[in-house]
Amino acid sequence: FEAESPVAPPAELEGLPSYDWLLQRGRGQVFFPMLEAPGQPWEPASWSSFLEHSRVPSVTEEVAREALLSFVSSRCCYSSAAARDLIIRELKQETVFRYRLETFSESRISEWTFQPFTKHSVDGPQSGASPRLWDMKVQVPPMFQEDIRKFQVPHSSLVKECHKCHGRGCYKCSGCHGGGMVRCSSCSGTKRKARQPGRCRRCSGSGRRRCSTCSGRGNKMCATCQGARRLVHFVQLVIMWKNSLFEFVSQHQLHCPAELLSQARGENLFRDENSVVYPIVDFPLREISLASQRAIADHSALLTSRARILQQVTFHHH
Repeated sequence: FEAESPVAPPAELEGLPSYDWLLQRGRGQVFFPMLEAPGQPWEPASWSSFLEHSRVPSVTEEVAREALLSFVSSRCCYSSAAARDLIIRELKQETVFRYRLETFSESRISEWTFQPFTKHSVDGPQSGASPRLWDMKVQVPPMFQEDIRKFQVPHSSLVKECHKCHGRGCYKCSGCHGGGMVRCSSCSGTKRKARQPGRCRRCSGSGRRRCSTCSGRGNKMCATCQGARRLVHFVQLVIMWKNSLFEFVSQHQLHCPAELLSQARGENLFRDENSVVYPIVDFPLREISLASQRAIADHSALLTSRARILQQVTFHHH
């Protein structure tokens, strides 16, 4: 028997007005309002003056050698002698700016699912109308911590006969066809083994053995309803908290992989966190301002049609 798709609602609920909102996904865009009003944009009075007074990180010979020794120690067959005795003649330094935007969002979808019915009461449509997806209050995880949680929507339950076993709680074993016994695999049902005197020891000469699939019962408990004979169908709310990331590194002459630059520690020029952050304006390096505008626009276009932005944070390092 083929199980019904849990995405499709039971036929008894298809015409109920209370559930119309659950079946309208994908029929146009929905705007999800922010939790808080956005704060004021953070901009220094003068970027030039601000950059002059910010401390540019410097790399000394000791720091460079320590980094080299750390890299050598991470390789199993590298010798540290060359790195330790290496003479450093010159250190070239280049300032690179890195812009990073993190957007923490929440999206919600509904789906039909079912489970074995073991309770005596059913929270169905007779108890009232189901709340809308965004009307259900849930505990939000810490900001920028991804998570997925599932909740049963109130007043959406309906009890039906199990579609797998048709309400019997079990079904005929496919191994023995309900008989509980199968042909002995040792003597192939002949009761005697070839070239051996006497009867087959494995089946005691009966030619048949107890079915190992059902332990001789002739039937197996239905795995769908777990023997309960009935299933409770209900709407399940699936909430996904996701952290979207945008990162941009200014042009440079360093022969360094991009993934290493994204991990490098530097001096934090500023940090802005709010329900919605504003793009950087009039930064001396124009590509940083453009990257900031593109990042915020991309996240807004990507998320606002299908999720609610809870918090944004932007970092600017050099």
